[in-house]
Amino acid sequence: MGTSRAPARTVLFQRERTGLTYRVPALLSLAPGPTLLAFAEQRRSPDDSHAHLLVLRRGALAAGGVRWGPLRVLATAALEEHRSMNPCPVLDASSGTVFLFFIAVLGQTPEAVQIATGRNAARLCCVTSHDAGLTWGGARDLTEETLGTLVQDWATFAVGPGHGIQLHSGRLLVPAYTYRVDRRECFGKVCWTSPHSFAIYSDDQGRTWHCGGLVPNLRSGECQLAAVDGGFIYCNARSPLGSRVQALSPNEGTSFLPAELVPTLAETARGCQGSIVGFPAPTLSKEEDPNPPHLCSEAQESLSGTFYHPQPWGHSQEQPGLQSGLGGDGGTYVPMLSVPPVAPLLRPTWLLYSHPVGHRARIHMGIYLSRSPLDPQSWTEPWVIYEGPSGYSDLATLGSVPGSALAFACLFESGARASYDDISFCMFSLQEVLENVSGGPELLHHEGKLSERCRLS
Repeated sequence: MGTSRAPARTVLFQRERTGLTYRVPALLSLAPGPTLLAFAEQRRSPDDSHAHLLVLRRGALAAGGVRWGPLRVLATAALEEHRSMNPCPVLDASSGTVFLFFIAVLGQTPEAVQIATGRNAARLCCVTSHDAGLTWGGARDLTEETLGTLVQDWATFAVGPGHGIQLHSGRLLVPAYTYRVDRRECFGKVCWTSPHSFAIYSDDQGRTWHCGGLVPNLRSGECQLAAVDGGFIYCNARSPLGSRVQALSPNEGTSFLPAELVPTLAETARGCQGSIVGFPAPTLSKEEDPNPPHLCSEAQESLSGTFYHPQPWGHSQEQPGLQSGLGGDGGTYVPMLSVPPVAPLLRPTWLLYSHPVGHRARIHMGIYLSRSPLDPQSWTEPWVIYEGPSGYSDLATLGSVPGSALAFACLFESGARASYDDISFCMFSLQEVLENVSGGPELLHHEGKLSERCRLS
């Protein structure tokens, strides 16, 4: 990793002298172009309890990279006397509607207090845009409609943060997690809670939303989702267990099979949110697929019996401006063709994952690759795209670029002294990923060119 070249980055949100801080990024790519929507929380200080409103910057591809518009406060994405947190956008491609999910938390009640007391202070909300983020409607409180009485057994909950996805069937999926109250002592004092990831879904273009079943076993929290081989939905989640947790859904997020640890993806101390994005594997030629889908032993055992059903209970110094092209060479950048978010999985799916590589602290933003997502041992060592304090992140697939490659973007917390100093944006190609991740070189000649058996298309 020492000789790898980090992609050029642009700071989109920067901590201000007044203490105003920007945290918890979310990124969405919209066709055509694509248009990029970069969201974040605006806080009065870095503390979670000082979150205030959500903000947005829109980006458009231009010669040389992405041209970003000014920061806009999303005033409608709020409930009175609540603070807005955890932006989680998802696109319905058939209607062009962007749904921005978030939680509205009463006053300054911290998540830790909700967990300790077993008293939820969060509401499930969303706002929508029909013009690629130019204008937004009023906040819709979905708590009663979607969660109903489930929240009576939850200490708290949240969505994402980061992006949601749309499946080939048209189903919209929003990642979420809750702290379920497992047992209480007398007089309502909480005895034990456990975090569990789950999905919120809609099968009618976002008119109604429903709560799926929780990941049933291991403790799992902030998460993201991807459609992978075999018709599974893959969930990758933050966990206090020392490494990431993954779980598979055989029914488009309605419920999840038992989760397992991912020893190749170490978690930082106290944990940190991470992002995943799925994309079609490069076209294979002359040989068969060297990485056939592999099911973990737990999933194999579960698939041989009865599926789990839904349970009764349902978180630099560069200045903003023109982002340079891929690789940071400043050359002409041709607008990319967006990959349809509902395209059928005609080829095996690969995954990218972003997360700080530090085991003790949130430091050095890394990009990891898996060519067999169902196998928890398949992840490469990371390519460090930023050296320094790093935190939450969100990935997006941008589409094709000249040379028949795929391009990606990452929006991530960064800084010189603390991970919450800035939120930065960068772009890179799949070619660059393959050249820089450990474990990727078997797809390349020693000169760094793609081999005959695996070419980008």
